[in-house]
Amino acid sequence: MTLKTTPSANTPPMPVKSAFAVPVWRTIAVGTFANSFALLNALDAAGCSIGGSAEGVLARPAFTVGTTKTNVELFAVSAAELGFQTGTARLADIYARAQQLGFGLAAAEVAPQLRLQFLDQPMGEFLIGMEPIRTWEGEPVILTVANGGAGLVLIGRDGSADAEIPVASRFLFVRPNEAALAKAARGVDETAALGQR
Repeated sequence: MTLKTTPSANTPPMPVKSAFAVPVWRTIAVGTFANSFALLNALDAAGCSIGGSAEGVLARPAFTVGTTKTNVELFAVSAAELGFQTGTARLADIYARAQQLGFGLAAAEVAPQLRLQFLDQPMGEFLIGMEPIRTWEGEPVILTVANGGAGLVLIGRDGSADAEIPVASRFLFVRPNEAALAKAARGVDETAALGQR
């Protein structure tokens, strides 16, 4: 009889080798609201709390919503799964590594749309997902979809390149396009081939 063992909390996650190897975590619809104000109203109507910096980002002209309804496949990957093994990693390094593996940064609309479409989010889960947008004061902010125990929230956090992010944090990525994926796969294969020489 073979016993199945489950990894302990101390077991490091298996590193992702390519975006090809990661299953779709969730598919959401974007482009379903006429503007960001309609999206904000929908969040309010659904009882989702919005942090001050997140609300400020949604009010910025740089925050746009899609004009055509589209389904977006999301991939949830931790910084540790991207290969970072220290306690924290710089946001710019995390994003660069994700793009090297064939992931793309999610559009800003993804975070509030996910908040609306993920009402059964487990308590204690925080998902970071988007390109940074600058506040009126010029500070870059990234949005986080969270359930901290006091309800469902959309919050902003430091989106500067030097922001130190815990490696256990999970990020939401998209696959930019098949051409980029093919290039990423070739790059991984070439790197592996070089390592074997």
